[in-house]
Amino acid sequence: MALSVASTVDLAEFPCFRRFLISSTHIQSFAIDPRNKPSWRRGLSLGPSPPFFRLNHRRRGLFEPESCSDRPVLARVAGEDALDATGTGSGASAAGTSVSSSAFGDGYVALFVRMLGLDNDPLDREQAAQALWKYSLGGKKCVDAIMQFHGCLNLTVNLLKSESSATCEAAAGLLRELSSVNLYRESVAESGALEEIAALLSRPSLSAEIKEQSLCTLWNLSVDVKLRDKIADFDILRLIVSFLEDDDIKVRESAGGVLANLALSCSNHKTMVEAGVIPKLANLLKGDSDNKGSKVMRQEARNTLLELAKDEYWRLLIIEEGLVPVPLIGAAAYKSFRPPLYSWPSLPDGVEIEQTPKRPSRSGAPEVLLGLNIDKNIDIEEAKIKAIVGRTNQQFLARVGAIELENGTKSESPEKLQPLTLLPYVDGVARLVLILGLDDKVAVSRAADSIADASINEHMRVSFKEAGAVEPLVQLLVHDHEAVKSSVIRALKKLSLSRTVCRKIEVEGAVPYLLNLLKQTVIPQSVTEQILDILAHLLDPSKEMKSKFYEGPVNRSSETLNAARHHGDVSLLSTSKGDSRDDVLNTTIISRLVQIAKTASPNLLRKVISIIEFGTVTNPNMNSIISVDITSALKAAFKQKVLEDNEKEAEEQGKHALELEEAGLTISAASRLLTKLLDSESFRQETDAAHFVNLLRKILRSSLPLHHKEWVAASLVKLSSARDLENPIHVEVTLYETIPRLVEQMSVSVSPEVKEAAVVELNRIVSEGVEDSARVLAARGGIEPLVKLLEDGNERAVEASLSVLYNLSMDCENHAAIIGAGAVPRLRRIVLSERPQWKRALRLLRNLPI
Repeated sequence: MALSVASTVDLAEFPCFRRFLISSTHIQSFAIDPRNKPSWRRGLSLGPSPPFFRLNHRRRGLFEPESCSDRPVLARVAGEDALDATGTGSGASAAGTSVSSSAFGDGYVALFVRMLGLDNDPLDREQAAQALWKYSLGGKKCVDAIMQFHGCLNLTVNLLKSESSATCEAAAGLLRELSSVNLYRESVAESGALEEIAALLSRPSLSAEIKEQSLCTLWNLSVDVKLRDKIADFDILRLIVSFLEDDDIKVRESAGGVLANLALSCSNHKTMVEAGVIPKLANLLKGDSDNKGSKVMRQEARNTLLELAKDEYWRLLIIEEGLVPVPLIGAAAYKSFRPPLYSWPSLPDGVEIEQTPKRPSRSGAPEVLLGLNIDKNIDIEEAKIKAIVGRTNQQFLARVGAIELENGTKSESPEKLQPLTLLPYVDGVARLVLILGLDDKVAVSRAADSIADASINEHMRVSFKEAGAVEPLVQLLVHDHEAVKSSVIRALKKLSLSRTVCRKIEVEGAVPYLLNLLKQTVIPQSVTEQILDILAHLLDPSKEMKSKFYEGPVNRSSETLNAARHHGDVSLLSTSKGDSRDDVLNTTIISRLVQIAKTASPNLLRKVISIIEFGTVTNPNMNSIISVDITSALKAAFKQKVLEDNEKEAEEQGKHALELEEAGLTISAASRLLTKLLDSESFRQETDAAHFVNLLRKILRSSLPLHHKEWVAASLVKLSSARDLENPIHVEVTLYETIPRLVEQMSVSVSPEVKEAAVVELNRIVSEGVEDSARVLAARGGIEPLVKLLEDGNERAVEASLSVLYNLSMDCENHAAIIGAGAVPRLRRIVLSERPQWKRALRLLRNLPI
């Protein structure tokens, strides 16, 4: 049923129209709202048999006929319903009517365009803009009739400067309809509409209608790729972001639509992120804002964030805001979900809940209701509570077949779906864990990749652990599909960065699976590197030593039994933590690791050596390690090419520093392993000690960072004592490791005890007459901290500093450095105050040329 016109008034009744009235045999009257502004509830009377239209506000202001059936939105353009490919408004065609410029009268279009002129009364210009706005709602033919008058655009844009709200609304509304036609979109932008809209939206107080019409104009203009960058370059982008918190829902939806279109151009992403788009849109999807009920707003927010998530860095920011990218796999894939109907509810990580005398529900109701009725008196961590709630929600949706449904209908086939969606992390984590248990290989692989992408911090890693992701991931390591195994290994690599999750991974029995995969020589190099990453985290020798001294003995028995009972694997009941770790010392594994080490990068080589070192910590019997060619791996670690490239260009200094740090970590790991292997008599007899001494001495004299030379020096000392080598080794260790380390402690440490110990040790070295010790001490910048200790140190430190400085003053080349460090006034104060060290201070003053 068409809407009736509340009042149809002859144009002659309006004084402003009488002056321009032109007789016509076609049109007798024109419907004008008595309030002189377009009304959403009034129609447009055009002649004796007028067609009636209405503006559907629920469809973002799209002009539609009275029949308002839902339609698929093919492009995000405000006002697009009136502009189909044939040039006829879809609303008009659906109603079986035709609106053309002749129905309105070309003469009257020209009349209203003339009334927009600057020489007319402001009220006349306002009424003309309103009439043209109403007329433009008729579709593309009506817009064509208006746009044939070339000055209409500039006059309409000029009306945006008006102080009248009704005039600004009409002008913005007319520009919105004109910009909805592809042919005229560029003309609207060239007329200065963007600048005037920016100025209009910057006004402190605007009605919601003006904001909506202006933003919808920008929404239409942002469809053009060439205009997106121009819109994003304007300060209006920050205004658009601020409108996401407007009180009017239509304004928020329009702002979201503009941002969704701007996000389609990657060049705008940086500007949008800097404007604060991600936190505000993320709050919409998390339900943390008042307008969470707007479906259009949420969809536009999701579209925008999904475009931003294509960039790895922006995806991290989105995940930090509490959203998780989840693959859309289609509702049909969830049919393979089979929850245990008769099992008693448990926490996602396998911890059992005490049973009550009541019988469990046959339909699995306790599992569904557990997350909805958590006893607050139970001491459960917040991560566990959210894991229960998320798992309950997702399993319920999967049970009833309502997962991945849109608008109450079943989702389309996976090929037609977007690759990803965004869910709050509570639901997103649970959804990904649920997908891991499905039969669809592609879905499982995509879920594992999403887990890897989302595991960006400790919070997310622990959330996946509490949600029960570790167990299915470990079980999938034996999957027969290579893509699934590759994705699972990548996910475990990211999760293993957490020490807490590492323990869970090991408890679930991942070490034997990973070692078996490592034995295979046909797996890709990238997969081999990821497996070594996981094993390096699981089998970290430093963590093992800490666990022995600070966390008590390693005992896995209770955890193993619980895990075995949880997933029904009887084989794990007889498996202990020590058994799985003994596999590291398997000759086959060691040989494979040595083979990898010969051609590995420094970073990968460090992980290989770390895993081998773990075997020496857990089992002092190192015969299996010594039996293979372990020395080749050590030599590869000590022969770092970066140590030879000392002179670099300025632009390469940063890269060189990173390479040097990476090489230092590898050399430190190899030195630790060598030191442990020297405890074996058979290794000492079979090893060419002289060759290792030459390699380590070269490293000690290099530009390697000082903190990486500690284990190099320790290995050299142990080699020299084991094979009774010459004394110069100890001298080099003193010059290139001990003295620089002591100087660093005096300069950097804040502990007086550490500084005192360092200067006392330096005094001992210099007093013993170690060759070149005084020269190295001065070259390493030791004079300035020694002088500072004269004033800041205790009596023992002052005495040692005076002794060292006196020895340094014997070389006249050091006089300028001692005086420049401010030693003279400090020495005079010691002498004048007759402190216990005043005689030493006086002798030092006599040596200086003052």
